[in-house]
Amino acid sequence: MNRMRPGSWWFRIAAAACWAELLVAIVAARPARAQNSSDAGWRDVNLDGYRGHLEKLEGVVSDCAQQRKFKTAMPAADNACNPDHVGPNDRVTGAAAGDSAPREIRYDWLRTVLALAGNKSNAAPPAVIHVLPSSNPGSRSAAEDKPPTTDTLLAEAMQRLKNDAQQASAPASATPNDAAERQTLNHILAAPVYKTVSDVSATERLREWLYYQLDKLLASLIRFGARSPWIVWALRILLLLGIGVGLVWAFLRIERGARVKLVPDVVPAPDAPSARDWQLWLGDAQAMAAKGEWREAIHFVYWASIARLESRRLWPADRARTPREYLGLVPAADPRKPTLAALTQSFERTWYGGRAAASADFNTAMEQAAALGVKAE
Repeated sequence: MNRMRPGSWWFRIAAAACWAELLVAIVAARPARAQNSSDAGWRDVNLDGYRGHLEKLEGVVSDCAQQRKFKTAMPAADNACNPDHVGPNDRVTGAAAGDSAPREIRYDWLRTVLALAGNKSNAAPPAVIHVLPSSNPGSRSAAEDKPPTTDTLLAEAMQRLKNDAQQASAPASATPNDAAERQTLNHILAAPVYKTVSDVSATERLREWLYYQLDKLLASLIRFGARSPWIVWALRILLLLGIGVGLVWAFLRIERGARVKLVPDVVPAPDAPSARDWQLWLGDAQAMAAKGEWREAIHFVYWASIARLESRRLWPADRARTPREYLGLVPAADPRKPTLAALTQSFERTWYGGRAAASADFNTAMEQAAALGVKAE
């Protein structure tokens, strides 16, 4: 027997273990991105607060430039070029007309410039680019391609802050009316060459939504695992417990399924109920019912059921048992036991108790026998 075939116990346990280990690995993973200065935090400000922050940053850049000009040695706490003077990043609300979400303004570039300015050297590393990029990169001269000095970076940082302050002080422009452009695009898309283009189907949109939700779930698990390392050990312990419970459950199923095989596979005794085919018992019952002999018919229905169950190795073949002993051999958890108990009671009342039987009693016995697998073919 191939225990690792799809759908088997061992296959399901192995698959569950693989998925659980994958979940533990995802939660245990630490974000590999580099730490940046966005960790300085955020603060929510309106447009006036944003302009005030820009004015303060101009003062920080000016003080840093003055300190470098006079080459004044300052302690780290009073260093004018300390990147901590920049403060947190800004989430600006009302930056433009029609904005429903705040705009995020980061100052990572300014912190980098201040950190470079705090060094003694006046030359910036080759990896540092201009704070104000050229509008025409192709026209830059060979001298402009050289790494800028720290003083140049400070000057460009001051100019950028002034430009941002000027832009923040300008009146908010209304949302442009693009109805004419949209009409032109619709006219272009109505051309025959675009007739074969179809929209995304509902199935693809659903699949994309499911992928997005799965990505959000995994990302939240990674963040949760980074904040709470103990969850990794808890998941590993739960994984081991789950594997142990699954193995115990599988062994119990194997042991329960092997109980029937413990019955010796021998030819039943000549006087055992299963020595005679259960279809023959059922045929005799139907023949008696056709004659109106309901008591004998119920008798044959009962032994047809016993022969049927005995042929399925529910118990070893032995005719010396009483009906109550046959009933006691059926496990309490077996769903067939209540039906066999009702059939046994009906048989004992009519056969041993001498109670008169009718067609209704025979029909009830036939329904009970059918539930035990005794059906006319």
